[in-house]
Amino acid sequence: MPHSISPESTPIDDPAPTTSQIDTASHARSHADVHSQDQDVAMGEADNADAEQSKVKLEELFDDEDSDEEFPSSAPQVKSEDEEEEEAPTTPINISSKTSFSDPEIMRAFYQRLFPFRYLFQWLNHSPNPSDGVDFKHREFAFTLPNDAYLRYQSFPTADLLRRQCIQLLPSRFEIGPVYSTNPRDRKTLRKASAFRPVSKELVFDIDMTDYDDIRTCCTGANICHKCWAFITMAIKVVDVALRDDFGFKHILWVYSGRRGAHAWVCDKRAREMDDAKRRAVAGYLELLKGGDQSGKKVNVRRPLHPHLDRSLNILKEHFQTSILLDQDPWAGEKCAHLLQLLPDPSLKAALQRKWDSAPSRPSASKWADIDAVAKSGALSKTSKDLLEAKQDIVLEYTYPRLDAEVSKKLNHLLKSPFVVHPGTGRVCVPIDTRKVEEFDPLEVPTVTQLLSEIDEWEGGDEDDRKVADWEKTSLKPYVDYFRGFVSGLLKEGGAKRNRDEVDSMEF
Repeated sequence: MPHSISPESTPIDDPAPTTSQIDTASHARSHADVHSQDQDVAMGEADNADAEQSKVKLEELFDDEDSDEEFPSSAPQVKSEDEEEEEAPTTPINISSKTSFSDPEIMRAFYQRLFPFRYLFQWLNHSPNPSDGVDFKHREFAFTLPNDAYLRYQSFPTADLLRRQCIQLLPSRFEIGPVYSTNPRDRKTLRKASAFRPVSKELVFDIDMTDYDDIRTCCTGANICHKCWAFITMAIKVVDVALRDDFGFKHILWVYSGRRGAHAWVCDKRAREMDDAKRRAVAGYLELLKGGDQSGKKVNVRRPLHPHLDRSLNILKEHFQTSILLDQDPWAGEKCAHLLQLLPDPSLKAALQRKWDSAPSRPSASKWADIDAVAKSGALSKTSKDLLEAKQDIVLEYTYPRLDAEVSKKLNHLLKSPFVVHPGTGRVCVPIDTRKVEEFDPLEVPTVTQLLSEIDEWEGGDEDDRKVADWEKTSLKPYVDYFRGFVSGLLKEGGAKRNRDEVDSMEF
């Protein structure tokens, strides 16, 4: 049962990592395994000299000092900006139907020409100025390399150094972790391992379609369609309003995961500074579905309903009629047995069973209407109040958000960066405008090869004399514009001085 909780609950100490390490195991593993392993790696492991000598130390390959003495980073030696510009593609890239989304040529062009590093930096730095604070300098980045090695504890003082690293290593994706008490690359030099600890990070949420597999009927596995994407739409609407109205957060960035889910980044300063105890409290507030009792019932909430659940029901009841009853038809044929299990009245269940046995092809919308019709005919041994509450629980079981709560509970958890490319679909992980959340179509999100083709096909007007960024020539533009507006609002809220000329001079 969700309960009222203040985000200002008593903090607890977060256990710090012990030794530094890089996970070089294969990254071709399940979503849940990635989360689990990331958390384990972030906590560190005991030193073992023999083991360390026997394996390849990828981290040492990238610990060379950068040529910028003022801002040493974990980036390897890279070429100068002039040399990078000379290598930037000036001719169309040969893209065919057989081109892989993770092809080195494709990924290099993507990082050189399309990824909005400037705005990513401003977002994570909470200022357009690299000299302001350590929010970006002490931030952990983790790269998934082309050989599936996983390179952790990378850090960069500027957006340009992050960009150069991406162009050189060509990660299939990279993840964003917390801001640490010291530069992640310096963690080995500390006398006490406890001195290296996470101090802040956005409060994050992960919604994945796999958690709906037991109730969606249209697709299976990694596949999605417009019908089952409605589950993600419902979840975004419920979680977003709860975070805003119940906790007072204002700066919430929703991002498409690139295939079958969505991530939320709560960027308010108060959210970033939450310790693990507070994060667990917020995640628990939003968590509702449990494993299920003997009848398979996953929702058991007290009455009267908590205001959050009452509001959620009002948001979800229309979706239940269309997205669930009509589009998913969850109780077709013999599947109606589960619906009968969720009803509390033996007499009503028996009457409904007889009715549906005589009409096995009866659609779910009709079966749902039958519940009230048969109850009114006298086949009800319990109260109408009991039936109403049971029906509310059923609506919540089929529509309420199913969050991967473990993602939200730990300060040191990493999450995929916005605007990276999903290697399986080629789609870019673009922001979702919650003002138009029902219009968002994951199947129409541009792919990296589509975007690169659009650059080559672009023809600018003669009247536009300014330098046009490559992303502005493509269908990625509205998503970058939205992200830029979001970042601008976050900077204003934080009191960051935003000099337009200074910001616009940060060209890459």
